Amino acid sequence: MSDCLFCKISNGQIPAKIVYQDDKAMAFEDIHPEAPIHVIIIPRKHIPTVLDITDEDQDIMGYLCLIAKKIAVDKSLTKDGFRLILNYGKSGGQEIPHIHIHMLGGRLFGWPPG
Repeated sequence: MSDCLFCKISNGQIPAKIVYQDDKAMAFEDIHPEAPIHVIIIPRKHIPTVLDITDEDQDIMGYLCLIAKKIAVDKSLTKDGFRLILNYGKSGGQEIPHIHIHMLGGRLFGWPPG
């Protein structure tokens, strides 16, 4: 999608501190981190929200979790833990209409969030 911020990052129009990338997905550091480690994991395919996921998107959504696992290992988050967040809609905190997973780590998180 031509006006999507994350699509522009994905295709190189907007620079980002890339943590991981391949032909299906990428991960980059959040520009407004909420934790010492705050990575955004996105599919390269434009999927606006969790409600727009189709049967054909099942593989990519699972793949995003595998990328999160790789990043957790690479950033030494497996001992103390981390949080994965998938927001939907304004009340849920989704600001960019391109499905993405926030990976937060490096500090203690409380419950409930928000």
